[in-house]
Amino acid sequence: MEHSKIAVAGASGLIGGALVRSLTADGHEVVRLVRGTPRTAGEVRWDPEGGRVDAAGLAGCHAVVNLAGAGVGDRRWTKAHKQRIRDSRVKGTAALAEAVASLEGEDRPRVFVNGSAIGYYGETGERTVDESAPPGRGFLPELCVEWEAAAAPAREAGVRTVFTRTGLVVSREGGAWQRLFPLFRAGMGGRMGDGRQYWSYIALHDEVAAIRHLLDTDGLSGPFNVTAPNPLTNREITAAMGRVLRRPTPFAVPAPVLRGVLGEMAGDVLGSARVLPTRLLESGFRFAFPEIEGVIRAAL
Repeated sequence: MEHSKIAVAGASGLIGGALVRSLTADGHEVVRLVRGTPRTAGEVRWDPEGGRVDAAGLAGCHAVVNLAGAGVGDRRWTKAHKQRIRDSRVKGTAALAEAVASLEGEDRPRVFVNGSAIGYYGETGERTVDESAPPGRGFLPELCVEWEAAAAPAREAGVRTVFTRTGLVVSREGGAWQRLFPLFRAGMGGRMGDGRQYWSYIALHDEVAAIRHLLDTDGLSGPFNVTAPNPLTNREITAAMGRVLRRPTPFAVPAPVLRGVLGEMAGDVLGSARVLPTRLLESGFRFAFPEIEGVIRAAL
């Protein structure tokens, strides 16, 4: 992709921030969507929960990337927080998709990349799933279905629309691993529950590279699992963390304790998601860090 103008929602988040750094380093112009009053010409105001965005600010952008959303793992899933999680994603996506669709001619972006998550598949046990699998049941699968459906206006307007069903992003800068690294460094890391649940992970470097690949490759649309090609059990990942950090991993957090601390969200930690990036690999994408030890070392 030649030097282009790209709008990014969620630019202050872990993935969004890394994507913006990557794009600007390559000379692309990035327009950031912000909730407050824009302070520069490179900012556009929007209100995702209110479903409003300044569509004129997106005019002339080659692409719109939406990675915004209230943190899923930030706090217990109270009824109010679950509503915030939903509204920030579904209403925000709908607002952006409608804004994209409202633009005409050269003003209309050609690509709309919208975040999603492997939570779409729910509990998979030991069964591997790819993009052909149906959604699971529960809060996260239902959220992901609604989240992706909200992008319909852009797709129906003829804009190439892509969904990044992202797994657990391994980084010291944010996400679940930001909390795990200090525990393992202190020799207090260990498996969660029985450790047999599969975790589908990805290096932050590969997450950004995959989004750039999906932006740049004409003809790619629909859902793509953005996870490394070798999902492992929590027990295997725990052992890998111990090897890389050279620390013992003697502890185990029993499932009842996790449920007591995390509430409904514990199901996401104890649940198994054995997800394969079939469409991403078929599209020609190659992972820089396909194995867990390389992913951990990259984060360090």
